[in-house]
Amino acid sequence: MRVAVLAPVAWRVPPRHYGPWEQFVSLLSEGLVEEGVDVTLFATGDSETSGRLSSVMTRGYAEEGQPVDAKVWESLHISAVFERAGEFDIIHNSFDFLPLTYSSLVGTPVVTTIHGFSSERILPVYQKYNRRTHYVAISAADRHPSLDYAATIHHGIDTSAFAVHPEPGAGLLFFGRIHPEKGTAEAITVARRAGRPLTIAGIIADQHYFDTQVAPHIDGITVDYVGPVGPADRRRLLSEARALLHLIDFEEPFGFSVVEALASGTPVVAHRRGSMPELVDHGHDGFLVASSEEAVDAVACAGQLDRSSIRRRAVERFGQARMVRDYLAVYREILRGS
Repeated sequence: MRVAVLAPVAWRVPPRHYGPWEQFVSLLSEGLVEEGVDVTLFATGDSETSGRLSSVMTRGYAEEGQPVDAKVWESLHISAVFERAGEFDIIHNSFDFLPLTYSSLVGTPVVTTIHGFSSERILPVYQKYNRRTHYVAISAADRHPSLDYAATIHHGIDTSAFAVHPEPGAGLLFFGRIHPEKGTAEAITVARRAGRPLTIAGIIADQHYFDTQVAPHIDGITVDYVGPVGPADRRRLLSEARALLHLIDFEEPFGFSVVEALASGTPVVAHRRGSMPELVDHGHDGFLVASSEEAVDAVACAGQLDRSSIRRRAVERFGQARMVRDYLAVYREILRGS
């Protein structure tokens, strides 16, 4: 089977720090190669892959020191895979809605992983190509009622990269984009009320929010901001924390940091929104809460959960191999019907 995997070009694959879509692409592509699939990854020129690499730009446009027009390079990047469509059995689009506008111009089946909807305004594109292409939802919570889906496939991660810490600390962790919808400020409030230090890791996605709601509380002791972190620090922070605070204020389609925390045996305290009930088994993997007060109580109970059991369930549910098998099943079903 010959599969073209179309990645975004904001960051390289795999991402150095932030880049959940790029992270997904890397895990899927590497897993497909291990299964004997002939994979061509369309990504930035500095990306790393065990398959073939095709690129039109050397570095991601969001990387430091890249003064380029994002739309220009996105257009060149997308056109590159569709101009070679005849070389592949499947084109797997992990680059949102724009590549769909090319799908009717080629005979190769197009599978699109929908990583959530940035707004209702992009739906007309998905609706137009609903019958022509094949959509995969990343959670049941994110399935839109106006669309048809080939499958719902939760993301997988390399669970071997995470482990239970023998002596986790007393502090709490916020890991993700620093943005109002991610609940950074509420995490600070909960940590303070729980009487526990909080470490914040992630990119600043809303500078005004950071400056006004987060930065004034950072003292390096009760609240510490460590910035975006690489894989080694990511693993350490997730495993050392007493609990991950994921107090989102939107219907999040998935949460990589959530399943990575679970693979580290670390309980997750999350708002009961979006995909969280699909990822967190309340009372076993962590706690689903509806308020800051409930979150404070959950933090107090987090130490009672069995971290080894949390990790064991995460490995079973969110392993990379499981995700790859699920996508291969989708590909084969499409090719049988074509």
